[in-house]
Amino acid sequence: MNFYTLIAAALSFVLVALFSPVWIRTLRRIGWLQPIRKELPPDHQAKKGTPLMAGMVFMIGVLVALIAQPTPLMWLMAATFILFGIVGFSDDFKKAAFQDPQGISGKAKLVMQFAFTITVLLIAMNSFGVDPTIAFPGGFVWALPSAVYFIIMLLFIVGSANAINFTDGLDGLLIIVAIPTYLFFFVISDEPAIKLFSLVMVGALLGLFLYNKYPAKAFMGDTGSLAIGGSLSLMAVIEKVEILVPLLFIIYFAEQFSVIIQVAYYKRTKKRIFRMTPIHYHYSLKYGWNERKIVAVFGNVSWIGAFVSWLIWYLWM
Repeated sequence: MNFYTLIAAALSFVLVALFSPVWIRTLRRIGWLQPIRKELPPDHQAKKGTPLMAGMVFMIGVLVALIAQPTPLMWLMAATFILFGIVGFSDDFKKAAFQDPQGISGKAKLVMQFAFTITVLLIAMNSFGVDPTIAFPGGFVWALPSAVYFIIMLLFIVGSANAINFTDGLDGLLIIVAIPTYLFFFVISDEPAIKLFSLVMVGALLGLFLYNKYPAKAFMGDTGSLAIGGSLSLMAVIEKVEILVPLLFIIYFAEQFSVIIQVAYYKRTKKRIFRMTPIHYHYSLKYGWNERKIVAVFGNVSWIGAFVSWLIWYLWM
């Protein structure tokens, strides 16, 4: 890690930490506040009226990264973060401005995500040397037809971004889980832009965590969570570590698949496997875990997943 990268990350932390209270007060003044779904647990009902869209402050980190290293790859990373952030902002705006807990339709969100991902993926493959291969531990590389690879990665990026979005359901949860994921990419990458972007985002996450930890003074919203999801998913493709994602994204996928399993099982049997999904609610309702405990446990699991992923990458890839 060079000193320049560390300075950029520290600056991102300081600026986000200083600006967040200003933005939170602004959100409260203009009435962009979180509505709460009626089916959520009672302790979540008390969170109604918490400022939403605090994830906008992550754009400070993006700007710091661009100023520090305005390379084409950094612009691609920044564009991906911003585009997925736009999808999240559209959803958050409807929730906050119209006090509609449902936000925009799932179909509308997916249409935007697929359109943006197609654009980003085409640029990555045509201009940044992302070839149609999947690397496996032990040096085996599976070459795919370009069209097949494109479709697989398109589904992977959109699916992973939404899995990461599901994780943003408790105070500070996504921040604590995402930090080790970004640090994984910082450690393994040989690309200066990836290294700098990853560490700057860690700084930005820590800056917002001061206000997003329990009890949260503001929620990042889909504006932040989808942007995080898009950037992490793209980095997995650029760094050719897709095969490690089940470990690296272990918490995100657990959150997503708990929803998929719950819906499928309920449609078939009219019964539920989990008390509520995404699965972090299950631990609260069934086992009585408080938010701090869930965040700590899920964060530790994310650290373990990132470490084991790094170990596999270091020894065999």
